[in-house]
Amino acid sequence: MSRKILIIDDDADMRQTLARALVQEGFAVAQSADGANLSSLMEDGVGLVLLDLNLGAESGFDIAKRLRPAYPTVGLIMLTGRADLIDKVVGLEIGADDYVSKPFDLRELLARIRSVLRRATAVAPQPNGEETLKFEGWCLDVRRRKLTSPDGQEVSLTTTEFSVLKLLAETPGQPVSRQALYEVVRSRDWSPLERTLDTHIANIRRKLQTTQGGRRGLITTVQGVGYVLASHGKDG
Repeated sequence: MSRKILIIDDDADMRQTLARALVQEGFAVAQSADGANLSSLMEDGVGLVLLDLNLGAESGFDIAKRLRPAYPTVGLIMLTGRADLIDKVVGLEIGADDYVSKPFDLRELLARIRSVLRRATAVAPQPNGEETLKFEGWCLDVRRRKLTSPDGQEVSLTTTEFSVLKLLAETPGQPVSRQALYEVVRSRDWSPLERTLDTHIANIRRKLQTTQGGRRGLITTVQGVGYVLASHGKDG
C-alpha cells in the first residue's frame, strides 16, 4: 500500500498543518481544496485520502460517493467538525474506513492513518495460511483482495470491509468477538456504545445479499459475543 496521502480540505491552513505533520512522519502528501480533479489526483498512487466533509459546492459525502466505487482499496478517513452521530454513520455507510472529529489531536489522527494503512497491507497470507477463503460458494482471495460471488461476480470491498470479512472467514461457524473485530476497525479502545463496527457489518451483509447469487443470513449476530460467518467452512 502506498504511503502517499491525499488531503482534501478547503481550509488552506488546515491542509498545510496536516501536510507538515505527515511529511515529518515519512509520508508523501498531495493537497486539494476540493474534489474537482479527483481522478488526476489519484493517478499518482494515493494510498489514503483525508477528506473533509464540510466543503463548498461539492460536499465530502458527494466526493466519497465518487471516490469509493472507483478506488475501493484506498483508505478513506473523513474529517468532520460535525458532532452529529448520524453524519458519521452516513460516512461509514458510504465507505469511509474511519472518521476523526475536529478539533483533533495530530497524534490520534496519525494513529488512525497507520491503522487504516496496516489493514490495507496486512492481507498477505502467512506461510502456513490460506490464500483463498471459501464460504457458501463465495471466494475471498486474500492475496488479490478479491471477493467473488457464487455465480462468479466480483464484489467490491473497502479496506475495512475486507479486513472484517477476512477475520470472519478464517473461522467460519465460530463466533468472533466484537472486541477482536473492533481491533481491525479502529485504532483506539473499543466502546460498546460505538456503532462503527455494526455499520461495517451492515455494509458487508448488504453486499453479500444483494449481489446476484447471494443470500441473507451469511453473517449472523451472536448476542453478547459478536458475529459469526456461515459454517460451511473454507472448502465451500
